[in-house]
Amino acid sequence: MPLIGWVFLLLAIALVVGSLLMLRDSANKFPISDEKMRKIQARKAEVEAEESAEDRES
Repeated sequence: MPLIGWVFLLLAIALVVGSLLMLRDSANKFPISDEKMRKIQARKAEVEAEESAEDRES
């Protein structure tokens, strides 16, 4: 393979690896307000209660 082919190959690999590293670094930076978190937890508890009620009926 000519030298330019190796350069393009290394560049493509570097872009993929760099993108994956940036994605990993920003994965846990999704701020949720306390109010939204309480609503999410309340809804989760409600769904779990409904599912347990359905399980008891069956």
